[in-house]
This record gives sequence, C-alpha cells and structure tokens, in this order.
Amino acid sequence: MSPLGAAALFAVLLLLAVGGFLLVVTYNAVVALRNRIDKAWGNVEVALRQRHDQLPALVNAVRDVMAFEQEVLEEVARQRARFVPDAPVPEQGAVSAATTAAVRSLIAVVEQYPQVRSQQNVLRLQGEIERLEGLIADRRELYNDQVFRYNTTIAQVPAVVLAALLGWRPRPFFDAGDEAEARPEVSLGADPRAGDPTAGGPDAGDPVAGGSDAREGTRERRDG
Repeated sequence: MSPLGAAALFAVLLLLAVGGFLLVVTYNAVVALRNRIDKAWGNVEVALRQRHDQLPALVNAVRDVMAFEQEVLEEVARQRARFVPDAPVPEQGAVSAATTAAVRSLIAVVEQYPQVRSQQNVLRLQGEIERLEGLIADRRELYNDQVFRYNTTIAQVPAVVLAALLGWRPRPFFDAGDEAEARPEVSLGADPRAGDPTAGGPDAGDPVAGGSDAREGTRERRDG
C-alpha cells in the first residue's frame, strides 16, 4: 500500500473512531437524562400523592366551623377528585395547577377566621399542605429543567441522529399553568350567624368594631 493510501485509510479509521466515540458518549448522556427525568417525575408523583392524602383531613378539620363557605370546600374536594396518578403529564399538570389554586383559596379563607387558626390541628394540617405545595413547586422545577435539557439535546447533532434511529421523542413539561401563579380571589360567604360573638364569621364579636360604634353613638348624643 502506498503512503498516500495508508494515510487515507488512517484518516478514515480515525474519523470512524471519533464518530463512534461521539455516538457512545451522546447515547450515554441521553440515557442519563432520560433516567433523571424518570426519577424527577417519580419525586413529583410522591408529592402529589401526599397532598392528595392530606387534603381531606384539612377540609374535615374546618368544615364545621366554615359551614357557610361550602363553595370553597367543595372546590378543593372537586379538584382533589380529578387526580389520576396514571394520567399523562400535561393532564396532571393542569389538575395540579387547579388544585393548588383551590388550596390557596381555602387557606386564604381560613386566615379570615381567628377561631379556626387557633386550632392546633388546623395549624398543623395547613403547615403540612403549604410544605407540600412548596415541595411540588421545587420538584416541578427540577423535572422541567431535566426535560428542557433532554429535549434540547435530542434536537442537536449528533443526538438527533440517534433520536431518529432509536425513536426518542421530546418529553412533555409539567406546566404549573396560570391558575397556580395567580393570587386567590377570596369572597367570604354571608354568615347566617352574623352578630353572634360565638359565630364563625371573621369579624364576629370584634371588640374594636363594637367600641367604634359605641364611640360614634356617644359623639352623636354630645353633638345633639
């Protein structure tokens, strides 16, 4: 073999070796990303299940005192019932966002009732739900970051070649949606026990409000 032919053969072998090395490295990197996505999604599912299990306890703890806020309580129960662990990721994202919005509305209403906030079991359950909401948000961010890395990788050379050969497809994001980001709009229901200092209304038996009315009456009599 002539020196020129040997050099050409060496160049071809070198290119094949480099190309094969790049394919192996890329394949391993993509497989690692896919495994991290699966692990991250498993962590999201655990947090979603924990919230699903804790919500009935919180609703039951405040149901009697907040009997006239049934719409808020029913919304939480309705969104909880939509949870399906085996549903596609986009569907679970929509359900999770709606559940988060319902939970935020419930907690906002609970904050209006001192006699509810003073109950230790309600405080404990509220703290646990808020912890789980934060955990879901953190794990969603980690999952979406891994999905972004994976989707970007398989769209680039040389991974795009392997993706076409091995059937790798982009993974869906776990979208929080606008509902989870919006602040809850709380509309307190009319308390049928209004005026009763033992009632569950947020301003029931408010000594400050009563004192203000009394002072106003005294001022009117003085002016008269």
